Amino acid sequence: MISKFDSLYAGHTDLENVGYGGTPINDRRYSNAHLATALHKAEAMAKLMDELGYHCFWMAEHHFQREGYECIPNLLMLSLWLAQYTTKLKFGCGFNVLPMWHPLRLAEDFAMADILTGGRVIFGIGRGYHTREVETFGAPMQDAEANRELFEEQFEIVMKAWHEASFSHQGKHYTLPPAVPYRGYQLQEITLVPRPLHLPVETWQPIVSGSQRGLNFMARHGIKGMILGTATEYVERWMHLYQEAHARHGRQLQLGENLGLGLWCYMDETHEKAKRALQPIFEEHVKFAAPLGMLRYNDQQMAATGPGGVARHIAAGANFEEVLEKQAWFCGTPAETVAYLQEIEARYPGLEHILLGFPMGASLSQFKEQLACFAREVMPAFKKTAVGV
Repeated sequence: MISKFDSLYAGHTDLENVGYGGTPINDRRYSNAHLATALHKAEAMAKLMDELGYHCFWMAEHHFQREGYECIPNLLMLSLWLAQYTTKLKFGCGFNVLPMWHPLRLAEDFAMADILTGGRVIFGIGRGYHTREVETFGAPMQDAEANRELFEEQFEIVMKAWHEASFSHQGKHYTLPPAVPYRGYQLQEITLVPRPLHLPVETWQPIVSGSQRGLNFMARHGIKGMILGTATEYVERWMHLYQEAHARHGRQLQLGENLGLGLWCYMDETHEKAKRALQPIFEEHVKFAAPLGMLRYNDQQMAATGPGGVARHIAAGANFEEVLEKQAWFCGTPAETVAYLQEIEARYPGLEHILLGFPMGASLSQFKEQLACFAREVMPAFKKTAVGV
């Protein structure tokens, strides 16, 4: 049953001239002062979400985004700062891109955030999708197999560091600790200091392609999954495949359990007004995502995601009407939104988490209105106590 309402903010600044007829992505350049406004937008959203009774504020880690789209390079640092201005709101790492980190540095940083926020930070991991940032940090992105191999070994190290009092690791990419002398003895194991106090650590990962290998990895490690901006037919398929993968690992889940479903959506007093407001925002998102191979609206795009699929994603295009029909994006009145979520709830009885996405192209004032409207008109239909605005 749907019971937790979250929001996702990838860190975009307020953009002008959005939509297919607007400024081309690569022509956007902003001052450092403007790029830094993404952090203050996060503060404004966190305060409002805490007041309105939202469960978790998810943010995305990205780097070098001079175009103004994803401007948060350190989720743990920002979450720790935002925790000072809120009381109950949790902060989700959506997601820490593991190949850009040394796994022990990430493990330490998260442990500190866990302790200092009283367990209000939720861990999330991803493999990345920007060649510019992943390859710049010295990790593979164009070679998908090498990327996944590194990612899986790094995750193993993070879990060892958190859940074992002392540990060692020998793999293809890391030997930890190194075989060196230390204070008169040969180093054979190390201890992460500090380790998280809230164990086991709840971990989330995006479901991007729904591959059997990826879903098996998640099931093996008990990782929860996030689905966002994906056509209904793939959501349906992935819900079942995720459940089946966990069953193979001895874990029986309700359909939708341990998954979160994200909505790119817009609400207004009439369906047509919501649709008109959403279209340029949708178009700006497509301008951003298609050249990265990150659209999930049809078979041609799903056949290849990530850097290797860019040509297919651009060639397949993204028709606004078709995407609405496939419910990868949604617009409507609050009542239509409630009805839509009730349909989802009936279809996936184990689903608890709904994420309201803050799409690129939407302004802070627009999204604050959406958060308030959603809390006032939609959330009470799924909670025993209404949310005050």
